[in-house]
Amino acid sequence: MRSGRLSAAQRALVEEWMPAAEVVADLSWNQVDTVVLRVRQGGAEFVVKAAGPDGHHFVRELDAHLGGLLSVWSDVGHAPVLRHHDRDARVLVTEWLPGELAYRTPWGVDPDVHRRAGALLRQLHAGATRPSEGVDAAASARSLVWLDAPHAIAPDVEVRLRGALATLGTVEAELVPTHGDWQPRNWLVDPAAADEVRVIDFGRFAFRPAATDFVRLAVQEWREAPACETAFFEGYGRDPRHPEHWLLMRLREAIGTACWAHQVGDVEFEAQGHRMIADALAEFDAR
Repeated sequence: MRSGRLSAAQRALVEEWMPAAEVVADLSWNQVDTVVLRVRQGGAEFVVKAAGPDGHHFVRELDAHLGGLLSVWSDVGHAPVLRHHDRDARVLVTEWLPGELAYRTPWGVDPDVHRRAGALLRQLHAGATRPSEGVDAAASARSLVWLDAPHAIAPDVEVRLRGALATLGTVEAELVPTHGDWQPRNWLVDPAAADEVRVIDFGRFAFRPAATDFVRLAVQEWREAPACETAFFEGYGRDPRHPEHWLLMRLREAIGTACWAHQVGDVEFEAQGHRMIADALAEFDAR
């Protein structure tokens, strides 16, 4: 298989697993060191994901597949099936899922799609539970690390953020398996199957409080189309958010978004992060 995006070891493994496979498209986001290739072998299509030595998202994705918790989706075609992997070489292969990305399409703000997405997410969250044991405190500590790193947050705003983090006490809530990037960018909608929703990309999979999977929707699609939030929780079945903890989650997400986007040079996403900061601080001040 010809792809200069893979290391020699990764390419050799893929050629061993799938002789004569050809690259159909390069789907990499090019903001992290993960390569995503759509490939074809015979009449079937697959996704090859490969990461560099520092790609922690690869480890999370592989662990998500190997841990069995994704079977609630993959067994019925709602998530990709893992076909090959090599942890040391940092490469894996999954089956290709049919559908079109909902991101920046009418599906992304379609209440019916959000209702289906809510029902799917509840299946994952119901798969297991763990005690927190300091996870929430660690999340707030990571926000301080972001603020200590290079960013473009105004000094007075940074002071307010640090004060808000100190004021909002951490909540060591029960942990569940979370997707970590639950938004239309990772939802496939298949119009050939009555707009069935499927799920991709498990590079941020981890055990966290359930509500952390709602944050990206809340600051994007639900902000644009509030009916999607109502529909989502109709599908999910309940709303587990605690007001102060929910504010803390959104504050931490805002900091991480603005700082990460600044470091990778994503101007549009950085602007979203600053908007998220302004919204969260306004709500904090109005408490």
